[in-house]
Amino acid sequence: MADTENHDTDDGVLDRILASGEARAFSVFGRAQALHGDATDSNSDGEQLEREERRALRRVGGLSTELDDVTEVEYRQLRLENVVLIGVYPQGSVDEAENSLRELSALAETAGAVVLDGLLQRRPHPDPSTYLGRGKAEELRDIVRTLNADTVIADTELAPSQRRALEDVVKVKVIDRTAVILDIFSQHAQSREGKAQVELAQLEYLLPRLRGWGESMSRQAGGQVGGAGAGMGSRGPGETKIELDRRRIHTRMARLRKQIKAFAPAREAKRANRSRFAVPSVAIVGYTNAGKSSLLNRVTQAGVLVENALFATLDSTTRRTRTEDGREFTFSDTVGFVRNLPHQLVEAFRSTLEEVSYADLVVHVVDAAHPDPASQITTVHDVIGDVGARDIPEIIVFNKADLIDDDQRLLLRGLAPNAVFASARTGDGIAELLKEIERMLPHPPVDVALLVPYDRGDIISMLHRRGEVTNIDYRDDGTYVEASVSEEIAAQVTEFAVST
Repeated sequence: MADTENHDTDDGVLDRILASGEARAFSVFGRAQALHGDATDSNSDGEQLEREERRALRRVGGLSTELDDVTEVEYRQLRLENVVLIGVYPQGSVDEAENSLRELSALAETAGAVVLDGLLQRRPHPDPSTYLGRGKAEELRDIVRTLNADTVIADTELAPSQRRALEDVVKVKVIDRTAVILDIFSQHAQSREGKAQVELAQLEYLLPRLRGWGESMSRQAGGQVGGAGAGMGSRGPGETKIELDRRRIHTRMARLRKQIKAFAPAREAKRANRSRFAVPSVAIVGYTNAGKSSLLNRVTQAGVLVENALFATLDSTTRRTRTEDGREFTFSDTVGFVRNLPHQLVEAFRSTLEEVSYADLVVHVVDAAHPDPASQITTVHDVIGDVGARDIPEIIVFNKADLIDDDQRLLLRGLAPNAVFASARTGDGIAELLKEIERMLPHPPVDVALLVPYDRGDIISMLHRRGEVTNIDYRDDGTYVEASVSEEIAAQVTEFAVST
């Protein structure tokens, strides 16, 4: 998939997709009617109608990408993939399924696809063979053919056998949610470490899904196939093409793991340096596209890429800033989370996410305008638990507060009574957030009283930067300072210590 540009300005594609919309039911060629509609035929048997339509495919409204000008695609010399989204949901969870499919639509567009339609089927469990069931898979084939789609994306992680079976029925490429997320990560990773982590996750995903077509993947090297004149000692069963690919993938994965491990000392050295100088750290976490990078830019003027797209940030960014009382601390932006985050990515990005586990405070950014913020909060807390950061103090920030009304604020306050409402775009609430950060940051553990000669202004400057100055008095013989500092700094200034 290729990168897309923003096609709309005020009413962007992503906003339209994530906005809640009416879902209208349908089946191929107009034979099915609304599954949950209020209007019913008074002459029909309702129970039989329910049985017929129980598992009918259901269209989710608002999932069709609209290009302003098709010449844009021609100009860029790109052919965007035309995709149809599919999902399965049990009875009673249609709203959650529609929100999930809208999120998948946003992911697909971020990866560079044009979403033609979104279809849901109600059934207790996905079909173990073709995910939708054989009959509905054939209906999906007709829909794909009618819409001229070239890819089907399932809103879950498909088993290799399910993907192959569904692909054989619909006759176009079938991928799943995990593949889309991996594709986005591969497009956006910038650092050497980020690229290596993405490639490792992709290979872990690909390995069990290698598929042979015809004889090309089963042909064996060695014997006469090894080439004319191969000679004695080269004949034998050899390796099939698919076995060779598996071995090459295993070799590459081992090399990548070694490469990622080699990056660890540099990260640990930076972290140890911050710890040595007692600089508290704050990690920004949150759902993807919640506005974490915008918040970091607003607070620190970091200049981090901000884009209305999912997973615009993949590499951790750390910046220094100060509290009102002059204490330094670091702000770290991290990769956004998403529901059903592939476990390969949790493992591969553990080095990025471990910034969270070493933080003194977590700022959890939530999109206040999202239709289901509660599930976003749950998803982020699950991932925080996976990286061992569940016990770190947390501030919940409802970002994009300028887009909600008072009733929505009341509902969000019920989810997190002590949360801060802010807008990284307008700056509202940022001062309140900084005060809350200042209140919750750990205070230096050692209290000192010093009389510093006037020619040692560097000591006073260091106390302001790396400690918490509580009292200062300019005397005839020097500057008297009372401050709270770390043990390391207290050891450096013992020669200036006086009794209080």
